[in-house]
Amino acid sequence: MAKLSVNINKIATIRNARGGNNPDILQVARDCEKFGADGITVHPRPDERHIRYQDVRDLKPILTTEFNIEGYPQKSFIDLVLEVRPTQVTLVPDSPEQLTSNHGWDTQKNYVFLTEIVKEFKEKGIRTSIFVDPVPQMIELSAKLGADRVELYTEPYASAYPKGKEMAAQPFVDAAQVAHNCGLGLNAGHDLSLENLRYLIERIPFIDEVSIGHALICDALYLGLNETIKQYKDCCK
Repeated sequence: MAKLSVNINKIATIRNARGGNNPDILQVARDCEKFGADGITVHPRPDERHIRYQDVRDLKPILTTEFNIEGYPQKSFIDLVLEVRPTQVTLVPDSPEQLTSNHGWDTQKNYVFLTEIVKEFKEKGIRTSIFVDPVPQMIELSAKLGADRVELYTEPYASAYPKGKEMAAQPFVDAAQVAHNCGLGLNAGHDLSLENLRYLIERIPFIDEVSIGHALICDALYLGLNETIKQYKDCCK
């Protein structure tokens, strides 16, 4: 069964829209765990437009499940991760002005850069994952540079799913097998939803973890957070 890590960035976006502490990020994280989430994901960006660096520091001591911090490895991000020491860090090739993640790493072009960063995190006992497109070479190089896992960028799967789920999933099935053959753990994330998650898990039953934020929080507006997490967990079986 794939683990479900809930990305709470969107909760922070709502809070920041009005200032103050409503909704309470820490309480939402506790509730996600209480309702069955296997982990909490945050993606602090330099402008702190949703999750703030202080949120990351405040979350660490209260979480009882896995903590995953995503982001581009600039110095301030690296320093934060080394300070907090989460269960996992996911390296994402976001530029500061990006609205959201929209592609994986070119691990060939950034091989030396990523190798040095991965080594630093692993020396501190932090599991390290590389955000990649479903391209075999990028996955193979992720293994060679020392990563523990890769996270497949699944937006193309989600976009193509309504037109034909088999064709949408096949590149990711192939990429997952490459990761498996390389001895890498496998995560997946971006635009996964109650509509398309179950089929991906059926096709790739050895996915270790899915990280889901936007769709899950949107569903929670209609279903409630407790019921939403239950339904996503059911898709992960």
